Amino acid sequence: VILFKKGGETVHPVALNLLKNSIALALLITTMLLLGETLRFEAPPDHYLLMISGGVLGISLSDTLFFKSLNLLGASRMAIVDCLYSPFIILLSVFFLDETLSWLQFLGVLAIVGAVLTPLFEARGAPVEGRRVAWGTLWGAVALATMAVSLVAVKPVLNQSPVLWSACMRMAGGLLGLVVYLACHPGRGKILKTLRGPGLKFSALGSVVGGYVAMMLWLGGMKYTQASVAAALNQTTNVFIFILAAWVLKEAITRQRAVGILLGVGGAILVTFC
Repeated sequence: VILFKKGGETVHPVALNLLKNSIALALLITTMLLLGETLRFEAPPDHYLLMISGGVLGISLSDTLFFKSLNLLGASRMAIVDCLYSPFIILLSVFFLDETLSWLQFLGVLAIVGAVLTPLFEARGAPVEGRRVAWGTLWGAVALATMAVSLVAVKPVLNQSPVLWSACMRMAGGLLGLVVYLACHPGRGKILKTLRGPGLKFSALGSVVGGYVAMMLWLGGMKYTQASVAAALNQTTNVFIFILAAWVLKEAITRQRAVGILLGVGGAILVTFC
């Protein structure tokens, strides 16, 4: 996220997502070939369709909106909004995967929702900043909601499929969605031209770390435990983002942001261990 924030200062969110998916897919296919695995996994056609469709929704759309939100909010505020990922996964898992939610977990969800509102309170005295934060929060929330839907929808297929194959199919869907979008977009040349800027090196390195390594570990967590537990454990990343945003990006740690991250992480702990 820190690398993508640096890259996103000059690279358009769609171009950044396209680069991430291209690099990650190439590395995933190379890894599968080196390990002697095949892209032709014995699965019904609807499994292929579901995984690829999940990539279109959860990577093409969701990651583009995530990058847009990251540019508007900054990494430390985005770390707080990102806490919504866990409640979205949990609530969808309760409704569609028959997982259960205790009252303490519900309290954790409320704490996370409260955390997400803290950036809005921080910017309430400045109209321009307030609008920017509000739009950034909205785009971030939509990004996380679509990501959650795409993951819960493929959870039954993921349980029966190899992690690398799942990652490849999902990333292929993410790349396909962006290629189709750019093919239809009249300003595609201007969008792609932003890749020539100084943010390219940060974007490329972020693509390796976030699009390749993190994708495999993330899907592995979803595969080997309950979707709700995996989602809550993934929220620990927000602590690292918050710290690195202050250390590397020199973003301010205000009282509201500190309260927000504490509420968000505390809510994730309740959701995970209660």
